[in-house]
Amino acid sequence: MQVLVRDNNVDQALRVLKKKMQREGLFREMKERRAYEKPSERRVREKAQAISRHRKAARKQMQREGLLPGPKRAAAAR
Repeated sequence: MQVLVRDNNVDQALRVLKKKMQREGLFREMKERRAYEKPSERRVREKAQAISRHRKAARKQMQREGLLPGPKRAAAAR
């Protein structure tokens, strides 16, 4: 992964690097690898994540078809 530093602006380059790392999922992977995870725990976690993804996709589909109301929007600033 490579980030260019322009005009000695290291702060901006760090922000860009963090955003790229977030998009790649590096922070999540580092957090998972902090401690050993038993294979049985890993299977349980992955199955729960798959169920969550499936439910989210089904909810989105139902919203598109008009069977469920859309997501609540933030109130406009007054």
